[in-house]
Amino acid sequence: MRAVVFYELGDVTMDRVWEAYPRHKKQVDEYFAKGKIMAIGTFKNPQEGSMGIFTDKESAEEFVKTDPFVVEKMVGKVTIREWNVTLEQKT
Repeated sequence: MRAVVFYELGDVTMDRVWEAYPRHKKQVDEYFAKGKIMAIGTFKNPQEGSMGIFTDKESAEEFVKTDPFVVEKMVGKVTIREWNVTLEQKT
C-alpha cells in the first residue's frame, strides 16, 4: 500500500526554506534512487506546502523523521495517509 505525505509550512520564510533545500534534495535523491519515492514536489504555490507519494508507509515515516525541513522545524504540520491505488499508469 502506498503512502502520501503532506507538508504544510510553519512560520518560516522562503529564504530559510531555500537555504535548507540542498540538504532536503539530497535525501529526496537517495530515497528516489532506492525506489522508495514515486513522486514528490510542492504545490503550484509553495506556501501551500508539498506532497510526496511513497512506496509504503514505513518509507514515508522514515523519510519524515530525518528530513531537514522537519528536523529544522520548517514544517508546521505533517500528515501521512495510506493510499490504496486502484489504477496506475505504467511508464
